[in-house]
Amino acid sequence: MSVVAAHLYRNGKKVRVVSLDEPIDCKGKFEFVWIGLFEPSKWELEQLEKNYGLHPLAIEDAFKANQIPKVDVYGDQLFVMTRTAHLEQDHIAYGETALFVGKNFIISVRHGSARAHTELRTQLEAAPSLLSQGPDYVLHAILDFIVDGYLPIVETIEERVLIMEQNALDNFLSRADVKRIFGLRQELIRFKRIIGPMTEVCGRLVHLDTPCLDANARPYFQDVLDHVRRVDAMVNSLRDVLTSVFEVSNLLEQQRQGVITRQLAAWAAILAVPTAIAGIYGMNFENMPELKTQYGYFVVVGIIVLLCAVLYLRFKRARWL
Repeated sequence: MSVVAAHLYRNGKKVRVVSLDEPIDCKGKFEFVWIGLFEPSKWELEQLEKNYGLHPLAIEDAFKANQIPKVDVYGDQLFVMTRTAHLEQDHIAYGETALFVGKNFIISVRHGSARAHTELRTQLEAAPSLLSQGPDYVLHAILDFIVDGYLPIVETIEERVLIMEQNALDNFLSRADVKRIFGLRQELIRFKRIIGPMTEVCGRLVHLDTPCLDANARPYFQDVLDHVRRVDAMVNSLRDVLTSVFEVSNLLEQQRQGVITRQLAAWAAILAVPTAIAGIYGMNFENMPELKTQYGYFVVVGIIVLLCAVLYLRFKRARWL
């Protein structure tokens, strides 16, 4: 069985366990059923469709994975599709959580999500005053739980990017570093494709008018929307930082190459002096001036040393050496 938890709540307190093939039987405003499923079978979803009056299209979307985050209204019921995310090394892995919300029930269907709702359910059960408000407040808690899972991903990548930025200032980027930068940038672009629809989902829930959502719950969904926008801004900032790391590394590399080029040019100019003089006096001609001079060798060597020293000092003053 893929049922993680299925309970009937009354006034925010757990009353009993319910089964999937049991028709909903909630008496009063402060009773509702909360069912949590993980990768359910087709038969289990069909049982929920029959007993809770769920729409077939929503059931089909909940059964299939890799759906885009969205909000659909089917009469007095609400179907919310969300995407979860968690970090694996430098790769962001995604899951999916579908939520069916009615006046007296909320059903969550998870696919590939690394974070179960067990801890969240325990926290809500410890606060009956909030849980007694109904399924729409549970919907808010689950959305907030999913969105809060985005933040550690961005913060972890941010720390890694800061380390890469410092390394780029101290050393040349290797081929592996460049590949990692572009890999992280691609992951953030894919993450952005998830955050965009999630922002639309939360924004629509803020303004949606449906019987299964209490008007007093809208500020809670606005809070979730603010969290999504915060993550979105952080992702945009990280993408810019990754681009700047690569650009700064290129600029520093060009600067270092320029320094090396100037040093080579300076030494080439210095070495050109003895090369030219030695080349002239190395020619085998009979009639060359100063060939018979007694101290000609020492004078030429002295001139070479003097000229090389002058050139060295000039290049040193110009900060080429």
